[in-house]
Amino acid sequence: MRVLVTGAGGQVGEALVREATARSATRPGEALALVACPRSVLDVSRRDAVLSAVESLQPDVVVHAAAWTAVDACEADPARALAVNALGTRNVADACFLLGAHLCYVSTDYVFDGLLERPYTEWDRPNPVSAYGHSKLAGEMEVPPGGTIVRTSWVCGRHGANMAKTVLRLASEERPLRFVDDQRGSPTVAEDLAPVLLDLALARRRGIFHVTNAGETTWFGFARAIVAAAGLDPARVEPVSTAELDPPRAARRPPNSVLDNLARRLAGEEPLPYWEESVGRLVADLIG
Repeated sequence: MRVLVTGAGGQVGEALVREATARSATRPGEALALVACPRSVLDVSRRDAVLSAVESLQPDVVVHAAAWTAVDACEADPARALAVNALGTRNVADACFLLGAHLCYVSTDYVFDGLLERPYTEWDRPNPVSAYGHSKLAGEMEVPPGGTIVRTSWVCGRHGANMAKTVLRLASEERPLRFVDDQRGSPTVAEDLAPVLLDLALARRRGIFHVTNAGETTWFGFARAIVAAAGLDPARVEPVSTAELDPPRAARRPPNSVLDNLARRLAGEEPLPYWEESVGRLVADLIG
């Protein structure tokens, strides 16, 4: 089975590469011929480059993890956000169609406005409130009916910049830690996400799937858990409201980003571990 991963330099892409490599080493019957394409190798916004890469590599499955995820920067340059996240997905989808490969697209909780009081299911209507969310929803619209869309949220992992690393860095400095307590979501550790994402892609599962770690919290609760897992005083973390942020963020965030993993649960599949347990393991790895 030949698998191409776009955005292989990002934290989800890196976790996917490690998962696929580990499977090939430990499960001979599931050996994968993996091609990892970071942005330096494949810019998905360039159609000719995408078509050439897919044609030469002849993958059976493409996991499209490449994206511009700088939420506030996307707000300042929505055209670039669309070029990478929407048109880039169209380019990958075109190549998959022409070569007969299955497409699995990694999407986000930001496709929702966050106004529901309950977790969002795969069948709730999206309504993004930011340029980033709009561009990722536009990317979803480029995925063909037979493709796979995996929405996730608040991702952190061993590789790349993320919330866990930011909090650990700030905690090493002598200053207050302030995080918003009026935005809710489900932190998701990339190393937990990658196996399920790869399973869905290899099985060519059609449709939308929400995949996050179990449970929910706020950014404030998330930060306190990270500090506590590092053996530091969680009381150093102070709650603030979104309105109190100074300077304010350029892009609006959905106040409720919790994704109900309903499609997988209805199929009888095991949920991912509770987020605090997985974040604790991640922090131990990062400081170990």
